[in-house]
Amino acid sequence: MKKELRQSIRQLKSNYSVSELKQMSVPIIEALKRHPKFVVAKKILLYHSLPDEVCTHFLIQECAKTKQILLPVVKNDDLVLKKYKDEKSLSEGAFSILEPIGEEESFDSIDLIVVPGMAFDLQGNRLGRGKGYYDRLLSKFSNVFTIGICFPFQMLKSIPTESFDRPVDFVIS
Repeated sequence: MKKELRQSIRQLKSNYSVSELKQMSVPIIEALKRHPKFVVAKKILLYHSLPDEVCTHFLIQECAKTKQILLPVVKNDDLVLKKYKDEKSLSEGAFSILEPIGEEESFDSIDLIVVPGMAFDLQGNRLGRGKGYYDRLLSKFSNVFTIGICFPFQMLKSIPTESFDRPVDFVIS
């Protein structure tokens, strides 16, 4: 079932150009920036978006001026965290994702985690890309608020879940 849902979402994404998806990202990012948990957060785990995801590039650059931004980096079968400094400190990593270079950061003191997804439902359940990276990462945090961001067409009535799936606390689409 999850495989079919991923394929369906990929098909929906293909109806939009990268430019259209960037435009559609603007109100989502603006809503994220207004969320009370985002406003007060000092240390945020974001993600450097792929072309078919809600575009976070400008958000990362903007927020790095006033907040500490961490980005995930693929290391074997897991995600480690590294501090974002600037666009020059990024290099292409796994799956063609730009990742920060430098030392790994601890998982301590993170105030907010912003999570990508292929789809979300109203209960905060998340459909990822199928490798389980974010489920394993989120399982390391117990009291950190999580916000999923996605395009409106990625919001589903329900997503099938398994015991290892980690829902988010809030979704902005």
